[in-house]
Amino acid sequence: MGEVTQLLNAIEAGDAQAPAELLSLVYRELRQLAAIYLAQEKPGQTLQATALVHEAYLRLVGEE
Repeated sequence: MGEVTQLLNAIEAGDAQAPAELLSLVYRELRQLAAIYLAQEKPGQTLQATALVHEAYLRLVGEE
């Protein structure tokens, strides 16, 4: 069973710390993916991986 699945099960079971652990895990993974993606962009772009992840989050929750 993967770590995300374990954390989701812990959340369902009422573990109060599991949501923060899940957010931390997912955030790290998304930031790594964003860094890989941005490394393939043309030189001169100024968007940072952290900013890309934050922008994606805001779009997901509907706060544009």
